[in-house]
Amino acid sequence: MEMFSLENKVAIVTGAGRGIGRSVAIGLAEAGAKVIVCSRTESELVTLQQEINAIGGECAIVTCDVEKTEQVQHVINFTKEKYGTIDILINNAGITKKVAAKDLALEDFEKIISVNLTGVFLFAQLAGRVMIEQGFGSIINVSSVASEQGITGSVAYAASKGGVTMLTKTLALEWAKLGVRVNAIAPAYVETPLVEAVKNSREGFEELVNNRTPLGRMAKPQEMVGACIFLASEASTYITGETIFLDGGWRTFGL
Repeated sequence: MEMFSLENKVAIVTGAGRGIGRSVAIGLAEAGAKVIVCSRTESELVTLQQEINAIGGECAIVTCDVEKTEQVQHVINFTKEKYGTIDILINNAGITKKVAAKDLALEDFEKIISVNLTGVFLFAQLAGRVMIEQGFGSIINVSSVASEQGITGSVAYAASKGGVTMLTKTLALEWAKLGVRVNAIAPAYVETPLVEAVKNSREGFEELVNNRTPLGRMAKPQEMVGACIFLASEASTYITGETIFLDGGWRTFGL
């Protein structure tokens, strides 16, 4: 199991205050990584840091808005100065708004694209420069089943996640010979605060999703951790440009 160890690796996790990012940050710490956790809400990061410290892990916090280049650069500089390296980037920060395409305001469309796609690019580019200079690194972007299947009321979200998938492939192609691997995970519906808001606004939504999913339920955030550890570790050194779907059989659904 040594190949799955992240002992002494340095990992940045964006959108770490809640949901998938929070679970992945804890999982990476349990696997031995030193974790830098980022989000816009410092109080959530402080709570997460305390939890990671309580299990014997090492965690540093940096507040960051992924839309702001100078804030993203600050996270990169902080990590490099504190640890001297960036081994792993988990590009997780994301938002959505469940609105019919004909009613979605342009400002909301642009905001979702800015956070979900431009923010992923900014972090990947700036962390990627460090990884290229040091000759190694693993970037894991959080995509979605919406990257290749239409989801009603999610036109901007789907467009952003489709972009994340192609961003992943292109960066993997450009950086493969430079020692940097770039992959993605693509969940279906996960029980996060983001999905909770959708559930509360749409009667029967959870039942609809469960009936549509072969495994009959939404995922838990903790179920995203294993794939991230795999892609971040020495167990996946010949994998780049791939998207692993963690969808409970969503894409295989048929009659």
